[in-house]
Amino acid sequence: MIKSRRWQIKLLKTEVRLLLNLAAPILTAQLAQQGLAFVDTVMAGRVSATDLAGVAVGGSIWGPLFMFLYGVFLAVTPMVAQLHGAGNTSETGPLARRGIIVALPLVFITILLLRNAGFVFTKMQVDPQIASIAVGYLNAISWGVPAVALFFLLRNLSEGLGLARPSMIIGLASIPVNVAGNYVFIYGKLGLPAMGGVGCGWASALSLWFMCGCMLLTIWRVRKYSMTHFFRLSTQRGSEGARQLIRLGLPIGFLLLVEASIFTLIALFLSPLGALTVASHQITLNYSSLIFMVPLSISSAITIRVGNAIGKQRHDRARLVSKAGLALNSSIALFTAAVTLVFAETIAGTYTRDLEVISISVGLLYLSALFQFSDAFQVSAAAALRGYKDTRVPLLMIVIAYWVIGLPLGYSLALTEFWGTPMGAKGFWISLIVGLSITAPLLGMRLVKVGKGGDPDKAANIIRNRHATGWIRG
Repeated sequence: MIKSRRWQIKLLKTEVRLLLNLAAPILTAQLAQQGLAFVDTVMAGRVSATDLAGVAVGGSIWGPLFMFLYGVFLAVTPMVAQLHGAGNTSETGPLARRGIIVALPLVFITILLLRNAGFVFTKMQVDPQIASIAVGYLNAISWGVPAVALFFLLRNLSEGLGLARPSMIIGLASIPVNVAGNYVFIYGKLGLPAMGGVGCGWASALSLWFMCGCMLLTIWRVRKYSMTHFFRLSTQRGSEGARQLIRLGLPIGFLLLVEASIFTLIALFLSPLGALTVASHQITLNYSSLIFMVPLSISSAITIRVGNAIGKQRHDRARLVSKAGLALNSSIALFTAAVTLVFAETIAGTYTRDLEVISISVGLLYLSALFQFSDAFQVSAAAALRGYKDTRVPLLMIVIAYWVIGLPLGYSLALTEFWGTPMGAKGFWISLIVGLSITAPLLGMRLVKVGKGGDPDKAANIIRNRHATGWIRG
């Protein structure tokens, strides 16, 4: 009994180490990607609070659409991981090519929404100056949408194979490109007019095309990817098709859209309260998103490890990966929450010199620290479920927690007198704590149920039967 327990602990430690090794380059890539938004926020904030607010409001539209695209193509990771684990790596390239077909209508719709978002700002009574900057920002960044869709597709193909270093290197290389672009477009260099916050959109679009080109070149030139047959157009066969990608990817995309759109609505609801409130909310959101990259990256590793284990029909290993991932992310969240509470004022001062904005931001940062544990737990559970290809039920759980409970509560706390004096931005951040505190245990219980699954080989048998009948060919 004691030996068995020690052996389980040893296996758990081993899995934690494997997750960290896999997550490290993914984290670096995620931080680099989030660094683009950080650079935009800081450089726009140095111009004026109005430019910062304009980028924030524009980002509140771009962010959810960005996350939706990211989520749809995140489905490629467990699909590739399972194929790779089952020894069918040659099918991963054709799968990724089918993803391009899925991407085309999504890219068109996203561009259309970005270029026609002005009516939303009018409807929400956003300050005309802020709205003008936001519209220009969205029009500019829309030129980068095709690039980001293809980049996500290729990145998740690579990470599904366990090759995360290329996206890390490309992400790091994109930061100086973004900084240089911001400097040129924001301040009007090289003969261009000074665009202020709008310039952030052009710089971001440029960075996205740079990342896409580098990732495409990597898949083409690096020998490790030759086994995927991505560029071998004659290789069309494969068990995983476009329909399977849509069925698995759309729930993930909508799940992330639901989460991100909450922040969009919060920014829009707060915009009539003035640039100071919006800027403070943006600082807190940007910092929270930056911290969130840590559990998100580990969660990507969880998806890869679980998917690979399922492909090898190692359901016991999949459960172990889930436990290790939950424990690891929860521990890290406790540390980051403590750091946030201790250094809140220093963090706010990094973004702006405005003392009033710093004062408001500190209060919001305290609240953001409180939901980091629940956030880390729920994203880990959702990632493990993705490894099992379970995405629809988690979407329903998050919709209920965020939209049915969280958003109405936040609106009533922030902008009405239902609970007493309106709390402004703090009311919405309190509702986020409530929503995440509901989501985390729901997803945890779902993971336990899916992990047990009655017959441990049931899911694998279903997949094999579908392969045999050609039911999931696309």
